[in-house]
Amino acid sequence: MVQDPEFLQLLRKQDFLDKIRFYFIHKNKHCFINNGHLRSGFSSNIVITKNQNTILTIFSKMGFLFDEIIRMRIVGYSNEKNSDELLYVLNLIPVNRKIRTFLDWKVFSPEYTRDMSRLFEVRNALNHSVSLEGVNYNSNKEVLLSSQAGFKKFKVDFERSWKKLLQIYEEQQKPVYLQLDKFLKEISN
Repeated sequence: MVQDPEFLQLLRKQDFLDKIRFYFIHKNKHCFINNGHLRSGFSSNIVITKNQNTILTIFSKMGFLFDEIIRMRIVGYSNEKNSDELLYVLNLIPVNRKIRTFLDWKVFSPEYTRDMSRLFEVRNALNHSVSLEGVNYNSNKEVLLSSQAGFKKFKVDFERSWKKLLQIYEEQQKPVYLQLDKFLKEISN
């Protein structure tokens, strides 16, 4: 996990941030370096309400972190042409293939892969539906997402999976953070 406040100070002093794309979590705060700017990212805390748009929004945050994990593993903090091309390709890859890739790379455990796949089945169903009615969530047994018990189970499982994803993300960002930190210290001297 990013712990060094000097890292953030070094970033703010640089005029080449346009060459860096790096979404990182620092003491439970999300930061995003992109297009020459250091900005706040989204919150680690999510609020899940029984609303289709809210649920789809939190899935998009999860999908964003999936893409950023893949980016970090392949191009590091680069914001060069290869990064743009990779982002283009990532938009073409279905989420279930990304989840499977994380299993293959041993980023996700088999159990977590199963849990994420089940959660994203809900997202896929919501994308093709006009409401929560008729959307099923299959954790251990199939339940209607619109039912009180079904939504409660989905919410608990999603929150648990979100917290786990943030832990995984922080672990995956370590090598990129160390690489960027070393680079920033070298050019500051």
